[in-house]
Amino acid sequence: MSGVNTPVVAGVDGSESALHAVRWAALEARRRHAGLRLVHAFGIPVGYAPGFVDWHALHEAVVAQGRTWLDEARKAAEETVPGLAVELVEVKAGSVPVLLKESAHAALVVLGTRGLGGFTGLVIGSTAVEVAAHAHCPVVVVRGADTGTGPVVVGVDGTPVGEAAIAFAFAQASTLGTDLVAVHTWTDLILEAAFAGGATALDFAPLAQEAEEVLGERLAGWQEKYPDVPVSRHVSRERAAKALLRHAEHAQLLVVGTRGRGGFRGLLLGSTSQHLLHHAPCPVAVVPTAAPQDEQP
Repeated sequence: MSGVNTPVVAGVDGSESALHAVRWAALEARRRHAGLRLVHAFGIPVGYAPGFVDWHALHEAVVAQGRTWLDEARKAAEETVPGLAVELVEVKAGSVPVLLKESAHAALVVLGTRGLGGFTGLVIGSTAVEVAAHAHCPVVVVRGADTGTGPVVVGVDGTPVGEAAIAFAFAQASTLGTDLVAVHTWTDLILEAAFAGGATALDFAPLAQEAEEVLGERLAGWQEKYPDVPVSRHVSRERAAKALLRHAEHAQLLVVGTRGRGGFRGLLLGSTSQHLLHHAPCPVAVVPTAAPQDEQP
């Protein structure tokens, strides 16, 4: 489980995207007064005909390449935060089990949006969903090199399941000295489908009022715990991904939970999560529902 000084872990694979993630992770480690663990997972290619490849030479080449990537990542981290304690970790294993094992003793796991080497396809397909869904700590996927200076945006699903994401978002906004934008969406797809095109004539006012009350209830305790964080609330009748991406346009971090209900049902189990990870204009933090941060204030 994560703690105040547990390390920030960043995946390293030689890609430019991973270096962006390392720089973001270095800044986060400094904010947390923690060390930075740079982790590279690698495997040896298989399937070549007997005698076609010198396996010892191939293994040595892959190891050497990984160490070069780790050295480049360390340099990027030290240039970003001089004097930061940086640890290099090289493991011969699959990227998912390595990252999940690291997450059990990390404050955060930070990854780039596109991978090479041991993290190929990390955010394209099932690997990113698996890591985000099963990590023991929050997972941050860094998009682009610009970290931004805007607010932290959090998706609030209106249930106790989402408390961990809310807690994490408040803590980050407080540490960064910025505002928090809380977004809650609601839809009544059954009614809208039943009235087929006449949904605009329906009276959704009671549902909208309920959504406002739910959001207020979920934020109340956290606002008392973090009085230094200015909070703006946004409730709308639309799909969760659309609302989150709109509010994240000028944000420096978008925070969601691993599992959601209501407007965020299945957030990280289907197309919505893929859409956020592919299209968010800022880093996306995926917070596990069982993280320590989900304790009530």
